[in-house]
Amino acid sequence: MPAGAITGGVVEAGEMLTGIPIKDQGLLRQALTHTSYSNEHRDAGVKANERLEFLGDAVLGLVVSDYLYQHYPHLAEGQLTELRARAVCESSLARQARQLGLGSMLRLGKGEEAAGGRNRPSLLADAFEAVVGAVYFEGGFQTARDFIVRQLGNILQGNRPGTGSNFKSALQEYVQGKGGNAPVYRTVKESGPDHARHYVVAVEVDGREVGRGSGRRKQEAEQAAARQALERLRRSKGP
Repeated sequence: MPAGAITGGVVEAGEMLTGIPIKDQGLLRQALTHTSYSNEHRDAGVKANERLEFLGDAVLGLVVSDYLYQHYPHLAEGQLTELRARAVCESSLARQARQLGLGSMLRLGKGEEAAGGRNRPSLLADAFEAVVGAVYFEGGFQTARDFIVRQLGNILQGNRPGTGSNFKSALQEYVQGKGGNAPVYRTVKESGPDHARHYVVAVEVDGREVGRGSGRRKQEAEQAAARQALERLRRSKGP
């Protein structure tokens, strides 16, 4: 079998995946193993990527925070928080996972495979975090930092206050411009383990629900809800 060949959704021993600095193929295999697969192979002692995802989430947050702190000394804490959320949101990480081809290499259980898990943004984002955790575990902080900055470079370097879409602010301005009260955000659902929560948020205007959104962080879900609400209200000329 050629070095780096993919079999059963994983990379076999040989060359590291393009763009991923991991030499230990067992570690990489674990990073690409969804819990649905490990549950179906308990007798074989297959480990899922949840622990690596936990580690990667922390490393990712630190690296991005450090990058923003160093490159944007004029920004206040709230602005830095907004930029970090934009850089590490589910859609951003899922996009990088797709560029690395992680979806096609995931080991998934039969049910998750049938449900289209390879293309699910939340699952892809989790896999990217797990790969970051594996890179850090094997190569240390500097290797992980270089990998993250290389992967998220376009986002980090183009990240400026006001250049992203702040749908919450836009929605509030639109609603109040029409004489309505400020939008109210309500968390409808929380799921997932502590290190990988998933939120569903509804936004209401004058007591009426006008949009819903979901995300890995509450702020991300609120932005998604505000975006949907803004689109709906503009179409209907509301509120």
